[in-house]
Amino acid sequence: MNKPLENKSQADTATDTLARKSRAADVVSGGHLVARALKNEGVDTIFTLCGGHIIDIYDGCLDEGIRIIDVRHEQTAAHAADGYARQTGKLGCVVTTAGPGCTNAVTGIATAFRSESPVLHIGGQSSLAQHKMGSLQDLPHVDMMRPITKFASGVFSTERIADMVSMAARECFNGAYGPSYLEIPRDILDREIPVESAVIPKAGSYRCSVRSMGDPADIEKLADILVKSKSPAVLFGQQVWSSGSHQAAINFVRSLDIPAYMNGASRGMLPIDDPHHFDRTRRDAFSNADVILIVGTPFDFRMGYGKRISNNATLIQIDQSYATVGKNRDISLGLTGDPGAILDAVAQAVCGAASGRIDDGARKARQKWMAELREIEATRLEKLMPLFTTDQSPIHPYRLAWEINEFLGDNTIYIGDGGDIVTISAQAVRPHNPGQWMDPGALGSLGVGTGFSMAAKLANPDKEVICLYGDGAFGMTAFDMETAQRFGAPYLAVVGNNSAMNQIRYGQITKYGSERGNVGNKLGDVQFSKFAEMIGGYGEEVRDASEIQPALQRARVAIAKTGKCAVVNVWVDPDEYAPGTKAQTMYK
Repeated sequence: MNKPLENKSQADTATDTLARKSRAADVVSGGHLVARALKNEGVDTIFTLCGGHIIDIYDGCLDEGIRIIDVRHEQTAAHAADGYARQTGKLGCVVTTAGPGCTNAVTGIATAFRSESPVLHIGGQSSLAQHKMGSLQDLPHVDMMRPITKFASGVFSTERIADMVSMAARECFNGAYGPSYLEIPRDILDREIPVESAVIPKAGSYRCSVRSMGDPADIEKLADILVKSKSPAVLFGQQVWSSGSHQAAINFVRSLDIPAYMNGASRGMLPIDDPHHFDRTRRDAFSNADVILIVGTPFDFRMGYGKRISNNATLIQIDQSYATVGKNRDISLGLTGDPGAILDAVAQAVCGAASGRIDDGARKARQKWMAELREIEATRLEKLMPLFTTDQSPIHPYRLAWEINEFLGDNTIYIGDGGDIVTISAQAVRPHNPGQWMDPGALGSLGVGTGFSMAAKLANPDKEVICLYGDGAFGMTAFDMETAQRFGAPYLAVVGNNSAMNQIRYGQITKYGSERGNVGNKLGDVQFSKFAEMIGGYGEEVRDASEIQPALQRARVAIAKTGKCAVVNVWVDPDEYAPGTKAQTMYK
């Protein structure tokens, strides 16, 4: 016999639940269609900040088993969705309310756009019934988002919601990856319709293979070029990791004996003791190689728009996007398609047939070429070691970067968030595996670190996450460290604190003199360790170089013991700058 309900409130609740379950079998709301479509697209986590325009999506996500991570600022949510996509290789998803919810996320979506990261941004909008009436938080979101996305559209019928989600998700992986934006008016989202009238694509039904190797004739051309090369070099960019092509890239350089350079998330693809791993001689290689392959990275400012590459070399560019190939400088051969598929096909063409096999003379020439580059690498490192190990006070930022490098383990994901401090860290920090380096990317966005760190830990709960912030960058999004703790994703924040926006400060001092050089870029002296303590984590101040490593180790222990974040605030010399900052290369 069933136990009688104790009061009318319980009876009402039970009745409502039964009614809802009965109704759910026949009808479905727009928010639940969003969630169902997201699940079909492989989304297991959304990053969001609540708003009245989007709450039915939360209700749907709960039913579909999709994790909801709610943050304190939409910029963090967008960066976290980007970071989650970079770490998992899957579609990242950020859900924002209308108006300021959308505009707060713009920087994160623009960062994903320049970094070619697949992120679906779903935004709210006022009801169609209130169109052009001046409703709360009404803005032309689609018009604003179109220039920084691969696809941007509104949804104008509940029946098409799931269909449009799948359409937007598909565009994120069309050619070079990138974000899409989908706006859903509130009356469209909240409306309930018969299930049979909804267009719900099956899981994966809107996708096709993107592992295209392009024109087979171009594969043969590239194979012929490489067979004859005596001093080749290759640069692997972000696309190699994001497309899952890193193992193909590793096999390629090892089988063909080619020195490899890496940027973006491809850093760490080869162990630092691998004979094909190079990182301090890229300019030498690009000046003297007879064949240069650029794989999955554009000729943008980071590449000197292609001007830093010798005009005497045979220049090959491989990219997911046709629009990128040959942009900003002439090339000898361009191939559009999946980096891994192309590299596998070329390696097979070179090494798979006796007629195409590299002869002993060419292989010996390549080994000599790599030995020459290795000698230069050793010399460059030797010159940097005094800076990496200096005991000067205030602490030299190079020493901080070196200590972080020494701190890294095989399962440590490193994230850089800042200007000058991240540029400096690139000279020292060498992650042990692919996908374990994350940085702001081509947009140069400050504030990415908190979202990236939280996402990296959520995607890899068994890995350690450390983020090196500049103090300016830390102040932008640090409050969402509490969010990371709330969802069981603690990480170590190291702040290189010089109380300034130093990358800009140097340029001002150089251009306008010391009297005006500190205008608009000086910050207060903040003991950020106190912030960690305020949210229940571990904090420590470091003013002596010899204390950096012990402080990092204590923070590691504290995180493991408490499950809380840690902040190590390291006071660095405000009058030391990265070479690129001194040369102002980011503006050239």
